[in-house]
Amino acid sequence: MSNPIPVICVSEGGLAAAGITPAQRAWADTNGFTGQRGRLLPVPDTDAGLCAYLFGLGEATAHPAMLTGLAGAALPAGDYRLEGTYGDPELAAIGFRLGTYRFDRYRSGKPGPMLSPPEGVDAAEIDRQVEAATIARDLINTPANDLGPDAFEAAIRDFAAARDMAISVTAGDDLLAANFPLIHAVGRAAAEPPRLIDLSWGDPSHPKVTLVGKGVTFDTGGLDIKGAAGMLLMKKDMGGAANVLGLTHAIVSAGLKLRLRVLIPVVENAISAASFRPGDVLTSRKGLTVEIGNTDAEGRLILADALALADEESPDLLFDMATLTGAARVALGPELPPLYSADEELARALMAAGLATDDPLWHMPLWSPYDAMMSSKIADVNNAASGGFAGSITAALFLRRFVGKAKAWVHLDIFGWAPEARPARSHGGTDQGIRAVYTVLKQRYPNS
Repeated sequence: MSNPIPVICVSEGGLAAAGITPAQRAWADTNGFTGQRGRLLPVPDTDAGLCAYLFGLGEATAHPAMLTGLAGAALPAGDYRLEGTYGDPELAAIGFRLGTYRFDRYRSGKPGPMLSPPEGVDAAEIDRQVEAATIARDLINTPANDLGPDAFEAAIRDFAAARDMAISVTAGDDLLAANFPLIHAVGRAAAEPPRLIDLSWGDPSHPKVTLVGKGVTFDTGGLDIKGAAGMLLMKKDMGGAANVLGLTHAIVSAGLKLRLRVLIPVVENAISAASFRPGDVLTSRKGLTVEIGNTDAEGRLILADALALADEESPDLLFDMATLTGAARVALGPELPPLYSADEELARALMAAGLATDDPLWHMPLWSPYDAMMSSKIADVNNAASGGFAGSITAALFLRRFVGKAKAWVHLDIFGWAPEARPARSHGGTDQGIRAVYTVLKQRYPNS
C-alpha cells in the first residue's frame, strides 16, 4: 500500500502520550476529542487534504487491540495504517480487519478500508485468522434456501479441494448400512438426505486431533415444532460446523504438525411423514439406546454418532462445536460460550488463550449427579433432561456418554451469532472458539 492514512489510537485522556503533533493536539482540543471509546476524528491538513484520523479507545480495557475493529467498521474506503498505543499489533490488525467484515452476497457491496499490517507482525498469520473467521461468518449468514444439505456438502467439497484434504461422504440410507442411525433419523424427513462428511489432512504419524461440528442447516424443531420467534435464526444451527471449518482453515494454512480429522454430520431437521417422533427409541452407533423426549434436542443426536466414530480411533484431542442449547445463552449470554472438559489443564489453557485473543470461553462443570435428569424407564438414556434445569450441562453430559477412548475431549456450546454489533464483530453470524482453540493447537503442535 502506498502512503496509507494514519489512524492514531488514543486512550481516554491519553492525548499527551499519543505522539501527535501540536497541530493535531490543538485540533483534538477544539473538537472535544479526549480519546472517547469508538470516536473517530478526521484531522485535516490545509496543504495536503486529509492528514490522519484520531481514534478513541476509551478507558483502559483488556483488549484495546480489538477496539480497532470499531475504526475498521467506521472508516471510508482507503488505505490505512495504525499508530499510537493500541496493544498487541497482530491482534489489532486482526481486529481492524474483522471490523470491516460485511456479508454482501445478496446486495451490492461497497469497497471497505484496507490496512497495511503493523511493522514486525506476521502478515500471513493475520490473513489466516481473518480468513478463518470470515469462512465461519459467511456460512452462518447464508440462508437455508441457499445452504441446505446438498449445497453445504458442495461448499465443503470445494473447501477440501482447495486445501488438498481427503473427503468421503456417507448419505441417505447408506448411513444405516454404515451404522449412523441417529444422523439418519434426524435428517430423514427432509427433502435433501442427511449425510456425514469426513475430512482428513496431515501426516498420519503426527498426533491425532479430531474436530466435530454440528451441521443442522435448518431446525424447525421437528414434530416438537419451534414457535416463529424460535425458528427465525435457525439458519445458524450449522454454526458449529461453520466454526469447525474456519478452525480447519487456520490449522491447514499454518501447517501445524498434527493429523487432522473433521467430522460434520449435515441434516435438516424438517417435518414430514418420515419425521422421528417423541417417544421413539433409537439405537446409536455406540449401541446405547436413546428415548426421544424432544425432537428439538436433535443436535446432540447427530453429534453422538459423529463423536462415537471419532472416539473409535482414540484421538489425542477431540473437540466438538455446536449451537446446542438456549440454556447456554441463559447462563452466559451470547458472547461467552461454555466450555466442557474433564481435562482441567486443557480447559485452563483454552480459557487463557480465549482471554488473550478476545475469544472468551468459560469452563463449566460436567456435574455427574445431573446425569439422573436424563434417565429413561425404557432406554439407556433420554435425549431431553427432565425438570428444565441445567440444560447446557445435561446436553454436555449426554454427549460425554459417547466419548471414552479420546485422551482429551472438549465440548463448546457456542451461539454463533452477534445480536448486536460490537468491536470486530458485526451483527449476524460470527466466529466463536476459533482463535482460542487455534492458539492452543499452535502452542502444542507448532509447524517448526
